[in-house]
Amino acid sequence: MKFNSLIKEFEATLNHEGEKAFVITPELELYSLVVTCSLSGKFYESGGEQMGRIIDLVGKVSPEFVAKLAVYTRSEMHLRSVPLLLVVALARVHNGDDLVARTIERVVLRADEIMELLMCYQLLNPAAGRKKLGNLSHQVQVGLQRAFNNFDEYQFAKYNRGNLEVKLRDALFVVHPKAKDAAQQAIFDKIADDNLAVPYTWETELSALGQEHYDSDQDKKEAFRAKWEELIASRKVGYMAQLRNLRNMLEAGVSPALIEQVCRYLSASQNVLASKQLPFRYLSAYREVESVVNDCTAMVLCSRPWRMPCRQVPPISMASVQARGFLWPATFRAL
Repeated sequence: MKFNSLIKEFEATLNHEGEKAFVITPELELYSLVVTCSLSGKFYESGGEQMGRIIDLVGKVSPEFVAKLAVYTRSEMHLRSVPLLLVVALARVHNGDDLVARTIERVVLRADEIMELLMCYQLLNPAAGRKKLGNLSHQVQVGLQRAFNNFDEYQFAKYNRGNLEVKLRDALFVVHPKAKDAAQQAIFDKIADDNLAVPYTWETELSALGQEHYDSDQDKKEAFRAKWEELIASRKVGYMAQLRNLRNMLEAGVSPALIEQVCRYLSASQNVLASKQLPFRYLSAYREVESVVNDCTAMVLCSRPWRMPCRQVPPISMASVQARGFLWPATFRAL
């Protein structure tokens, strides 16, 4: 007899490529899936398959775990779609308390996420007839009522788009939020009347410019150059908007001085950290810029933002990994 006998074979399963893999707990499988997926097609798994796996795993773990994971992926990982899917899937399997409502209040951080959550709910809970959201969960409704109280007129107007299936006005009528004061009730009335003030954003300014008549293509190009320079000088164009529009700025012929200002803004370490942009955003912007023929292209490509993003990713401590287990981050353990 030998006390220290050899382990002949580890417990194993097959992964989604059909290869052998170690069996992991449903909690760790769900965590690994949501922090690495974008709900879009991958090499071995489509976006629909990812959604199906997430929904299935939500039913295999505790409701508190799902709620904390939704908050963690939104506040720490800066993801938007996955937390909404988690909380809608949670609402399908859990009721009897205010856990779902509290979670929604923590994950809906932008006004457009109200409509996104309702659209996700509609997809996961299909209903016949015209009232597709007529069977909205009470706790989802309560959570969205609280979320409505967190935004001002500018934030609502910024995402008040008429080409969405679930519009802001639809959300207001479905959720029935309770205004906290007269000023907020006035905003809700404007949403109901579709009369929100047009916000000053680069989208609205350029859209209005595009509807004007020009005598020549050169006049149109000059108008867009002047508008981009006005927007940049106003310092009201956010980080992501500047990053995504680098190519447009170069093609519009924005002055070298203002392009340099944009590069300094995008390169400042405090701005990079505050922007919460994932590294692939920088790669996409770089690839868009490198094909532009412009005197300022080299200056943009040689600036610092392309070397900064990975500094946002915290180092993985070996103390967080335990034998056949995982030590969850402190921020994940609190809800």
